[in-house]
This record gives sequence, C-alpha cells and structure tokens, in this order.
Amino acid sequence: MKKNIGKVALITGGSKGIGYGVAESLIKHGMKVAITSRSLDSAEKAAEELKKIGNGEVLAVEADVRDFKSQEKAVKKVIDTWGQLDVLVANAGVGHFAPIDELSIEDWQTTIDTNLTGVFYSMKSCIESLKKSEGYIITISSLAGTNFFAGGTAYNASKFGVTGFTQAAMLDLRKHGIKVSTIMPGSVATHFNNHEPSKEDEWKIQKEDIGELVVDLLKMNPRSLPSKIEVRPSRPAKS
Repeated sequence: MKKNIGKVALITGGSKGIGYGVAESLIKHGMKVAITSRSLDSAEKAAEELKKIGNGEVLAVEADVRDFKSQEKAVKKVIDTWGQLDVLVANAGVGHFAPIDELSIEDWQTTIDTNLTGVFYSMKSCIESLKKSEGYIITISSLAGTNFFAGGTAYNASKFGVTGFTQAAMLDLRKHGIKVSTIMPGSVATHFNNHEPSKEDEWKIQKEDIGELVVDLLKMNPRSLPSKIEVRPSRPAKS
C-alpha cells in the first residue's frame, strides 16, 4: 500500500449504497473511516457491520450535508477522534424524478440542497484540514452530470453542477497540494431512489466496484490526477 492512500477518511452518506461500498474498501486497506448519515442509528448499524471487516477503524457520525454547521461538527469529530483528515468522499445524494410541470418545489429544493449544496458544504468544511495533510477530495457525481434525460430536471441540474463544481475546485485546490476528482457512475446496484437490488441488477456496477476505484485513485502516484472519471456497466441490460 502506497503512503499516499491516506490514513483517515470521511464519507458522507456512508451508511448504505456507494458510500458503504467505499467504506468497506478503505477499511480493508487499514484506513480509519468516519461514515455520516442523517440518522445516527443508521450510521451506527452500518459501523457495526463495517467493524467486522477488522482491518481499519470506523466512526459513526450523525450529520446532514444540507446544514453547514452539521458538516463542520462532523469534521471536528473526526479531527478530535483521530487528529487528522486525509480523504473526503462527498457521496450523499438523493433522487427525485418527474417532468418539470409535475416536479414540486420541495423536491427541487431537496435535490439541489443535498446533491449540490451538500457537496459544497462537505468540501468547504474539510479544506483547512486537508491542506495540512495534502489530502484528497472525491465527489460522487453521475453520468447524469453530462447526459440529460426526460424527467431529470432536478437530478440533472444537481449532477451537472457537481461535475462542474468539482472540476473548478480541483483547479483552486491543487496549488495547496489537495487532489480533487469526481467519479461519474452509470447504473449502480444500490437502494438509491427506493430501489431494492436483486439478481436482475447483476449487470450493473456494484457498490464495491466504486470502492475499488476510490482505492485506485488514492494509490496513484501523487504527480498524476485523474480529475474526472466516467464509469459504466461493461455490458448493457438484457432486453
């Protein structure tokens, strides 16, 4: 394991789905990992399962990415517990899908506040700590961040925003020694948008695949930066 993989990571929305898959991969590499959820109970249950992996340490944190002070408290808890922060994975997200004439103001606001403003708050709260460690920020965008679709006005807007925001932040922060990348997955077999994964989802990207990709990014030689990574299932769904 190369030194630049880091020692301490904070993963927003880490109690399930992609965030949980990333936490699994980092813990297997001996990292200390804090996972956040709006529900402390959910975070603690996920942390108990992650601790069974046995190689790293896990911290459950209650936090809402839509609340900047909540994110600041999450970062403070990580620093108070482990003394440093090396990696932020800004993963927390929601999906509300409807034609623009049917999309509610509440669903629009929730999507933008969580998926876009939440990434800004998460990154903003970590920057000073990551300057000290010359750390890594990885945001989880989506192929919906470059490919629009009917019924996706809120989701497309949020993910187009995350993709552009992350790329601009990368240019701002690399002079401080902080690496910034965005991962843009296609179809992933998770519980996103109340989906229940099944055998029919085996063709999709699996959550652990994204975890392995995060590890690969952290292992890269520090002189190289894959700033935007698109990843999709290698084969389409069977018709």
